[in-house]
Amino acid sequence: MSRVCELTGKAVMSGNNVSHALNRTRRKFRPNLTKVTLLSDALGQSVKMRISAHALRSVEHNGGLDNFLVKADDIKLSLKARRLKKNIKKKLAAA
Repeated sequence: MSRVCELTGKAVMSGNNVSHALNRTRRKFRPNLTKVTLLSDALGQSVKMRISAHALRSVEHNGGLDNFLVKADDIKLSLKARRLKKNIKKKLAAA
């Protein structure tokens, strides 16, 4: 399983550990991914996703999963999230 957030596309980055003597060694910056069950109000079902803590805060800030996905760019979303977004848009258009 890759270390990529399904909602924001945040992934592993690389950089340097820099010591006091300015010795540089390579390191990885990993996103804080958690397995979360989110509730979709439009579909009336829960969805399990692996998202970063930052994405979870963004979902709550935007007023839920449905609002977040409608506003999000398709490029950053995973395939699962894009399908979910499509279903939500279809459901909201019918209502």
